[in-house]
Amino acid sequence: MVGRRHRRVQGRTTHQRRREDGAAAVEFALVLPIFVALLFGIISYGWMLSYRQGISQAAAEGARVLAVAPSGSTTSLSDARAAVNRSLGSYGVTCTSAGTLTRGSEVVGTCVITPSMTCTGSTSKCAKVAISHLYRDHPLLPSFPGLGVVLPSKVSYETTAEINS
Repeated sequence: MVGRRHRRVQGRTTHQRRREDGAAAVEFALVLPIFVALLFGIISYGWMLSYRQGISQAAAEGARVLAVAPSGSTTSLSDARAAVNRSLGSYGVTCTSAGTLTRGSEVVGTCVITPSMTCTGSTSKCAKVAISHLYRDHPLLPSFPGLGVVLPSKVSYETTAEINS
């Protein structure tokens, strides 16, 4: 037999291995952007879900403070706002006395605290806290290009608690 002799290495010849040397690098370069986008998507969506839970906790805490405050208390509104801000503090978001939700100096949504209103279907008095964040316009984490489409435009929660007389 005339021609090149190839040494067999684990079922392949050395000549075949040389032809496949760059294939792994090309495949990695093609798949890497997909994996990076998927990773950023999981992180961004998980953080948004955590923040949504934080908003619901903040609204519930604010309403709870108003519900147990002594009737006629002048500090109950500021105490409720402080409870909301404690719950949202780890996200860098603040409920202001002007009824806005801010992050740094930027207004990112609304925070409405109603200390006394008539409960729906009852003569009792209720306290209501409503928090809304325009999340797609002001995300907490920088968005990966094209990922903003899957995040909600607004993250909000509203809770009502009956006031103890």
